[in-house]
Amino acid sequence: MTAVDLAADTILHRAGDEVVDTWFPLGAALAAFCLQAEGGEALDVALVGREGAIGGIVSDGQVPAYTTAVVRAPGRFVRIKTAALEAAKLHSIALRHWFARYSDCLLAQVFQTAACNATHTIRQRTARLLLGAMARTGQADVAITQDQLADMLGVGRSFVTRVIGEMRQHGVVETRRGAIVICEEARLRRISCGCTTAIEDHFDKVLRGIYPRPECRRTDPATPPPPRRGPAGRAG
Repeated sequence: MTAVDLAADTILHRAGDEVVDTWFPLGAALAAFCLQAEGGEALDVALVGREGAIGGIVSDGQVPAYTTAVVRAPGRFVRIKTAALEAAKLHSIALRHWFARYSDCLLAQVFQTAACNATHTIRQRTARLLLGAMARTGQADVAITQDQLADMLGVGRSFVTRVIGEMRQHGVVETRRGAIVICEEARLRRISCGCTTAIEDHFDKVLRGIYPRPECRRTDPATPPPPRRGPAGRAG
């Protein structure tokens, strides 16, 4: 495995490429699976941060990618050849279980995002994306721009500017160069749709402790984090 620092908008693989590398975002790094529409517009269908991985997760690799994977928030990624990862899975049933569970959660996020994009407002979807980015990076200071957010939502920049402007006016978020800062998570959740909670609930059932719920996030450095659970539900 090798560690690589990647800038925002770096392409990890394109739709149609053979998947040869698997990427693990670290810290505040964030990536997304992006789907190209017929009219040329792009739309993000899933976010991946420190809880997951990109490349050969569902298909076991070595088949053409259906979506483009792109870095949304810059940072460090760990890369391993997908073939090497598959070889490791053959020697570890625990590793296979973890990736099977994560594949289930990733697909749940894709399904819920599809429903969200079809039924909810840009304001709700913006709140969902910001909450998802915060959960996956562990940072209230999300290193994405409004232009990137518009690309992720598949809408014009003017829509995002208006929505973020309203949130900023009410003290829900702040903006600075290259980032959006979440100031009031509880109020942002009230703006968001139920898709945020639905995705979190599924992660909590399938990968408890990997994708922390809001009430489990550490607010006091002296407070220990909740125990992680292994494939059989044992703390460890």
